[in-house]
Amino acid sequence: MKSIIKILKFAPHLWPYYLGVSIGTVIMALLNQAQPILTKMAIDRLPGASIEQGDLLPVLIIVFAIFLSDVGATLVSNISGYYGDIMGVKLKYFLSTKYYDHLLTLSQKYYANELTGKIINRLNRSISGVADFINMFANNFFQFLLTTVFTLVIVAKYSWVVALLFASLYPIFLWLTGRTSKKWQVYQKEINEASDIASGRFAEVISEIKVAKSYTSEGAESTFFKRMLKRTIKITKPQSKLWHKEDIIRRLILNAIFGFVYVYIFWQAVNGKFTVGETVLLIQYGALIRLPIFSMSFLVDRTQRAIADSKDYFDSMNEVSDIIDKKNAPSLKVGNGVVKFSAVDFSYEDAQKVLKNISFEIGAGQKLALVGESGEGKSTITSLLLRLYDPNSGSVYIDNTDISTITQKSLRNNIAVVFQEATLFSGTIRENIAYGRPGASLKEIQKAAKSANATEFIKKLPNGLDTVVGERGMKLSGGQKQRIAIARAILKDAPILILDEATSSLDSKSENEVQIALEKLMKGRTVLIIAHRLSTISEVDVIVTIKNGEVDEIGAPKTLSSTGGIYSQLLMLQNKNDDTTKKKLKKYEISE
Repeated sequence: MKSIIKILKFAPHLWPYYLGVSIGTVIMALLNQAQPILTKMAIDRLPGASIEQGDLLPVLIIVFAIFLSDVGATLVSNISGYYGDIMGVKLKYFLSTKYYDHLLTLSQKYYANELTGKIINRLNRSISGVADFINMFANNFFQFLLTTVFTLVIVAKYSWVVALLFASLYPIFLWLTGRTSKKWQVYQKEINEASDIASGRFAEVISEIKVAKSYTSEGAESTFFKRMLKRTIKITKPQSKLWHKEDIIRRLILNAIFGFVYVYIFWQAVNGKFTVGETVLLIQYGALIRLPIFSMSFLVDRTQRAIADSKDYFDSMNEVSDIIDKKNAPSLKVGNGVVKFSAVDFSYEDAQKVLKNISFEIGAGQKLALVGESGEGKSTITSLLLRLYDPNSGSVYIDNTDISTITQKSLRNNIAVVFQEATLFSGTIRENIAYGRPGASLKEIQKAAKSANATEFIKKLPNGLDTVVGERGMKLSGGQKQRIAIARAILKDAPILILDEATSSLDSKSENEVQIALEKLMKGRTVLIIAHRLSTISEVDVIVTIKNGEVDEIGAPKTLSSTGGIYSQLLMLQNKNDDTTKKKLKKYEISE
């Protein structure tokens, strides 16, 4: 329950809504008390009443008062419900944006250990569940609570025994419910975990549907998805059995107590202790108090689900990024754009070191190519430059400034990235190019598209720059996506560029068009390249070869071409076409 209270405190700006709904529930509770009292007054006037003597008029006035109380209850209920609904969606908005903003602050390490779909499902399940519960809680729980209190006070005026019997129902109910609560929570946690895994896999497969279809793995994926969901069914069975078995016991005990109370009321009435009106009043209050008690099963069920959901939410919100800006960290001001790695060691978690004592420098306006087998840490080096991770030891510098001492935002604002697989967002081409510099003018976007050699194909599309590219750019070819990504980097106009070359996956025409665009992009910038073409490597200023996570050689292409090292060996293989050569080149992610 602490996590629910924490959420209420978490959104203090919603207290006016909490208060408004609470006032509505107070009024509703008071109006609920009116009908039994008014009914009692009317019934007590009936014995010996005469129409001729005008005795019916007070009764009709009471009936009209009952009508007005019903109308008032209807109005208050709907007004309170309206504010409850608004409160619910505002709370959902607040929790969702807080969650999203927090996720955006977390480092790459968090995402490497979490399924994307699991993160998304947590947003949908946890936040929706909690917001809906608080809406229901505000609209129902307080009304039930106040109805109970008012009812017990009024009933006690007529019979403290009946009031005491009614009051005893609550501790009995809570004790019976408490017997199952902890076990129920354990089951719910297991259900949530299985559901999150299923949703995570679902999101992965849908986002990579082309891969799933190309490997004809639809059946295997469907089987896995069903297995996870069947697991939720398997866990739900004992959970539900536990709950409903206990609910039967609860209801039988409560019904027995209610039955005893009604017998006591009628027995007292027969003995003249209660008038007919008082008897009806007590029976009506019994019915009035019965609803909150029997609704408590539903409320407790929803509460337990909300507690489980809110725990997941706060577990995520309590995640702390391992990459944080130092207090009062300055912004990076790039002068020449010199990049330097100094004695950098790095490992993921507690695994074996991926990089060992990595040291090299990229001079102002120079192009440096990283060459090494797949898995040697080339992409890790680019991640360290972007400060998606911090080194275990050593430092990364830009213009002699340790990047760990400056703000992450200013660092990344000065680095443009073109990934091997061009990443586009759903939306238009215009929006994807402008992602490099939000707020860019149409003229600037068009200029960037032209520099990226993308104008020609954009003009042929139905809506030009306003053509929707689909999720992850699925409606565009590989070469087209790559040129949009290059245009985005051109528009950003950052002094430092990271290029994970993608020409290995393009046809010759697209490769040529992309290569021309890349040459324009690289001009005048400090460039770190993960190269996949020997022709690209031969054009750089410096080559750094990586072997076993360490720098093997550093030098100009001409110098390294005759040392017998990795680059020299690759050059000797470029004109061969046998299977052994192909395998060797593939190990280094170099195309023929």
